[in-house]
This record gives sequence, structure tokens and C-alpha cells, in this order.
Amino acid sequence: MKKYLVLFVTICSLFSCVSDEVNFKPQTEEDIIKYIEANDLNANRSNTGLYYVISKEGSGARPTNSSNVTVAYKGYFLDGETFDESSSEGISFGLNQVILGWTEGITYFKEGGEGKLLVPYNLGYGLNGRPGIPGGAVLVFDIKLISVN
Repeated sequence: MKKYLVLFVTICSLFSCVSDEVNFKPQTEEDIIKYIEANDLNANRSNTGLYYVISKEGSGARPTNSSNVTVAYKGYFLDGETFDESSSEGISFGLNQVILGWTEGITYFKEGGEGKLLVPYNLGYGLNGRPGIPGGAVLVFDIKLISVN
């Protein structure tokens, strides 16, 4: 009887780990364009497929892809569900230590600048994703570049 109970608990715990993320369909550039149109954004597209919006130009230094920066941000999916957010003081990191969409995208901002990054999955967490982010997800970030350190 104990053996069956252990087996039952093991099977239940395995099935409880299965989520909708397994059935998540990779999002495409078409999905990004629909989001841009639906939200009336004036977005620019880079050669890599990253879309960015500069809503406040900023007047300070512009970082390079190896700069250390302090950024306040909010990260969410195209459906508006937030998956991560910093405090208003931001966090500091090297641009060579983050997803490719940030390494490239933050360089379009000047200190004090604000805007959005729309990161296709190949510049984010790829087709495999990570805990809390399904593979193939487009990531949207509200960005405020506080400083280039």
C-alpha cells in the first residue's frame, strides 16, 4: 500500500509541474507589429529584429554594449502580464551580462532617456525560455536609463 501511495504522489507531482508554457506557440515579428499598432507606438526596428521606442530622449552619455549601467525597468509579455520589475532606483549590471535584446537595446538610450524595448525571443530567452518565461515569448520592457556608470 505504501508503495502505491508513493507512486501516486510522484505521478501527481509530475503532472502538477506541467503547465500551459509547454503549449506556448512562439511569437513572431507579426505579433510585435500587431502590438505596436494596437498601442499606437512609434517604434524603430534594428537589423536584428529588435524594436525600440524612445519616448524621452535623455541628455547624458550613451552606453556601449559593454558599459555598466543602472536601469529601472518593467518587463511584461505582449498580453500585459508582468514577469519582472525593478524598483524606481533601478539595478546596475554590465550590458555584456544580460539578454542580447538588452545588450543592443539599452545602447539606443542616453542617460535620463526612457522608452520601450520589444525583444523577439531570439534576442531574449530563445525557444527554451526560463522559469516564468515561456520559450518563444516576445518580451516588452519599459526602460529608464538612470546612469552609465
